[in-house]
Amino acid sequence: MIVRRSAIVGRSASVLFDLIEAAEYYPRFLPWCAGARIVSRDDTLVSADLTVSWLGLDFEMRTRNPKQRPEYMAIHLERGPFRRFEGEWRLAALAPDACKVAFALDYEFDSHFMTLAAGPMFSRITDKLVDAFVRQAMVTPKPRSNEAVPPAVEAPAQTARTDGPIDSGQALRDRQPPE
Repeated sequence: MIVRRSAIVGRSASVLFDLIEAAEYYPRFLPWCAGARIVSRDDTLVSADLTVSWLGLDFEMRTRNPKQRPEYMAIHLERGPFRRFEGEWRLAALAPDACKVAFALDYEFDSHFMTLAAGPMFSRITDKLVDAFVRQAMVTPKPRSNEAVPPAVEAPAQTARTDGPIDSGQALRDRQPPE
């Protein structure tokens, strides 16, 4: 399955990148993420263990993700129930307080059973992933000049769909058909 999503966000690329890179905070705002632990992190790479739990289905996975802050992070599976799991986040600054975030993921479960059991659930998760990060960015306080982005805070927010105008501070999703 190939997933591609993007959004225009009223936050800087650095803010979005820091939220995406901070996997240890995923359980605070991603309802399917039951646990997250950073295995290693430096200026060029982050590796994390994630526990996915949704509607009675549970599995664990580890990713090892090369990165270039604030523009890019690759996603590589180290272990988990996938035959294929490769993706990337790309962020492009549009203004000091706006960016375009693009997410792409190509995955396939490693067994027919996992495809049947977890495929529909994982498809919904990946379909809404960009929205979840955009919502979180919008409720995360803007940092003052050169200040690190604070930890993620859980709160509801709305995103704008492509079927309406953009208001300042809302996201516009660019849906691309699956290949």
